[in-house]
Amino acid sequence: MSVAGQLLILQLVVFTVVTIAAGALFVVDERRDADATTRLAVTDVAVTTAQLPDVAEGLRSPDPTAALQPLAERIRTSTGVDFVVVVDPDGIRVTHPVPEQIGLPYTGHIEQARAGQTYSETYTGSLGPSIRTIAPVYADDGTLAGFVSVGVTRERISEAFLRGLPGIVAVVAAGLAVTAAGAVLIARRLRRQTLGLNPDQLLRMYEHHDAVLRAIGEGLVVFGTSGGGTPRVDVVNDEARRLLGLRSGPVSFESLPETLRRLATGEEVRDEVHLTRDRVLVVGSDAVQWEGRRIGTVVTLRDHTELRGALGELDSVRGFAESLRAQAHESANRLHTIITMVELGRSEEAVAFATRELAVSQNLIDRLTADVAEPALAALLLGKVDEAAERGVELTVTEDTALGPVPSVPSRDLVTLVGNLIDNAIDASRAADEPWVEVTVREEDSTMIVEVADSGPGMSPDTLAQAMQRGYSTKSEHRGLGLALVAQVVARHRGVLRTVPSLGAMIVAEIPLGGRS
Repeated sequence: MSVAGQLLILQLVVFTVVTIAAGALFVVDERRDADATTRLAVTDVAVTTAQLPDVAEGLRSPDPTAALQPLAERIRTSTGVDFVVVVDPDGIRVTHPVPEQIGLPYTGHIEQARAGQTYSETYTGSLGPSIRTIAPVYADDGTLAGFVSVGVTRERISEAFLRGLPGIVAVVAAGLAVTAAGAVLIARRLRRQTLGLNPDQLLRMYEHHDAVLRAIGEGLVVFGTSGGGTPRVDVVNDEARRLLGLRSGPVSFESLPETLRRLATGEEVRDEVHLTRDRVLVVGSDAVQWEGRRIGTVVTLRDHTELRGALGELDSVRGFAESLRAQAHESANRLHTIITMVELGRSEEAVAFATRELAVSQNLIDRLTADVAEPALAALLLGKVDEAAERGVELTVTEDTALGPVPSVPSRDLVTLVGNLIDNAIDASRAADEPWVEVTVREEDSTMIVEVADSGPGMSPDTLAQAMQRGYSTKSEHRGLGLALVAQVVARHRGVLRTVPSLGAMIVAEIPLGGRS
């Protein structure tokens, strides 16, 4: 049986027991109230009758029964009690609703009334069990003249109570009906929430759900919606916590990166690149539907940090290879030119040509080798000069480029930082009539400064901020991802990335080198 069905049965049982118990207590309370009301009524009648002058005079008359029996019956009839019995000081009945009982001893306790107290009791007399009150009667001289006993039988009290019992039963039945309807509504709501599953199925589903979340190699974040429509984080598996740097325990919506919070609105994306402080993540999101309505969003996270690093290094190697190929091709052309000039007997001109061409490239190599301590950075700059030339862009490494050892910044980060800035500048400058790029890498006041200017249209601070936040789909061009990777490196080393107005466009990256002199 489903959880909703079991809860419905349990609720009906509990509500029925509670309602019946409450009805029983109500019946007992009503019976007690009926007794108390009867006791007050007979006490009032007894005290009032005992104080009548005719009662005291009748008890002192030669024939008390003749004097008092009509009066007692009138009082009994008018007040609705079952008996009004007048008793003489010796305890003998003077009046009684059943004439045969007149002259017989009174069945009940009169000791307290003899002592001057009005006394109420439940006693079984000649008319059966009854609630009665005995009051003393005093003559004008203050002497005890007799007693007045007024009572109502239990049978009559029960008849009056039974007449009101259908109302009590109706109230109890209405309570049962209301509680049953409420239980059905609660069960229907619970059935929707539990999908009609029984407890064993829910337990197995939870166990499998927890095992799957821990076993899958991708990060998983599930967003739900709270009552006010505000997104909330329902599920975050261990891999997602590792990739996003989240602590154990509940995860608040505000603690997630802004680019992931945007996906909680239900936007569906495929293979979108998102950058955290230390990682490159490929993100996908899908809306979760149930009975035609959206109930949440599932976001998957895949770690492409190492892959991106490898692809970056591969791009650098490919660039170096292309540069070497171009240089080999160009060297072959120059060599053929020199050989032909020698064969034509123009040796001096051949030497001058070879020397001039060698001096141009060798000067840049010597300068970068001497001024840049990191070999990977020097090789990157040399390769980018040739790559830019092949693409029709003049790339200049300024004369003030100089950088000593920077152990706080790994060579991979240097290549990522400088390489991506140059690549973006080359792409941007090609839109100009005379494309050019100018690169400066230097150290100033224990700060590494990388300046890359180009002849492109420029980049506003808002555009740079947007490009620094996130990348774009891996199925389209990676435009914007390069600057995001640069921003990741700069942020990791507590640096600053900014744009500077110039003749074209200039981006400056500043990274502190740990207070080195």
